Amino acid sequence: MSMIKSYKYFVGNAWHDPAEGGYIESENPANGRVWARFPDCREADISRAVAAAKSAFYDGPWGRMQPAERGRFLRRMGDAISKHADRLGEVETRDNGKLPSMITPALREGAWLVDSFHYYAGMCDKFEGRVIPAEAPDMHNYVKWEPFGVVAQILPWNSPLGTLFWKLAPCLAAGNTVVMKPSEQSSCSTLELMDVLLEADLPPGVLNVITGYGPTTAAPLIEHPAVRMISFTGGTAGGRAAAVAAAQTVKPVVMELGGKSPQIVLPDADLDLTVNGVAAGIFPPGGQSCISGSRLLVHRDVIEPFSERLVQIVKKARLGDPLDPSTQIGPMANRAHYESVLKRIAAAEAAGHRLLLDGRNACRDEGYYIGPTIFADVPNSAELAQTEVFGPVVSTEAWEDEAEVIKTANDTVYGLAAGIWTRDVTKAMRMADQIEAGTVYINNYFNAATQSPVGGYKQSGYGRENGWDGMRAFLQTKSVWLSLNPHQPDPFA
Repeated sequence: MSMIKSYKYFVGNAWHDPAEGGYIESENPANGRVWARFPDCREADISRAVAAAKSAFYDGPWGRMQPAERGRFLRRMGDAISKHADRLGEVETRDNGKLPSMITPALREGAWLVDSFHYYAGMCDKFEGRVIPAEAPDMHNYVKWEPFGVVAQILPWNSPLGTLFWKLAPCLAAGNTVVMKPSEQSSCSTLELMDVLLEADLPPGVLNVITGYGPTTAAPLIEHPAVRMISFTGGTAGGRAAAVAAAQTVKPVVMELGGKSPQIVLPDADLDLTVNGVAAGIFPPGGQSCISGSRLLVHRDVIEPFSERLVQIVKKARLGDPLDPSTQIGPMANRAHYESVLKRIAAAEAAGHRLLLDGRNACRDEGYYIGPTIFADVPNSAELAQTEVFGPVVSTEAWEDEAEVIKTANDTVYGLAAGIWTRDVTKAMRMADQIEAGTVYINNYFNAATQSPVGGYKQSGYGRENGWDGMRAFLQTKSVWLSLNPHQPDPFA
């Protein structure tokens, strides 16, 4: 029997046991067996983490540090991450089943995820104030941006490291300190990262990680009076709860939430390109991505050949242990989610939707495997078309009129992403302007870059991550009025 790895939580550049002694077990979704455990943090642990972050900002060197010096720390962080890319990728795979090919290459030097630290390192001393032409005589009015102080970052279970990097690099570049709370379903890679980042020699308290459940760890952290701003990624229900908790102390929140993203296939689309792109836009991560393009709106003239090709392509996918290099689709990230996806598939079948490919045939006695699942003739009003499954499940619906398909694409509470497949670039751009989504892909899907903002419309969240927008989210605006010729007459003369 293999040893179970035991993590502590990370505060002030040191490791700590939980004050109440509780731990949470992590199952490897590839086999369903416990491989690690991590702390179940409660009030005393939260207070310790927030106090360390507050001290680092107000009393330690971080809050007074010159921007260029912060940039040097961020560069060292990026270098340390790329040095340990294989180690970090393997831990995340064991923790939530993500294929190493989807995380490890992005952590190596020159790759876009790790380069977010280098990108924001260069931005540290690039955000500048501005002078307002005040009409009052002898008055100088200028605007500057300042950090909030202690920021709480709540991370999801599907992509802990990728999401963390999008938040952490701009947050630190802006001058804040951080308390992170990863999901109770996948906390180990975040804790492993802290051990790696000790090599960057950051001042104690700048980075802190507490682990535990939403109601007993995340909610008290969000409500803590010393926490000044919240960055949240997760499901829409969790986002609502975070917003309510933050409202108790009137904190700003940036949140990226769920989606039910449409992909519109026009009759002139290159079907080979389109089928490959649609398949890549959902199935390799097992549909466990907020932007998965799971709602396929295909023109009636091509829906039959499109569906046939899609089924044939995804039937070839190799499911298995994500640590096996030949595996192309890994397991669902945890037992509870695996059972949820199976219930969604059964409900869609019971509702009478035509099943073209049944991923339940991939289920095994060991591990949480579900294969690609394709339903046909699913009206947009159906639960399957409106509810985020977050699994390898797609629905197709035929359309004929361009104006109507835009209405259908927008007929959802979500607005995270969308895809358009056509040879007519002018038409694609016109349609992109009408789609209510934070990101629109034309003849591609699933691309991202540190420089490009991401975020949602409607119930997919608000605020943006990445690029200048991502850094601006972690800064607050201050207006300063300076009298150049101080003179104040008696107001009651």
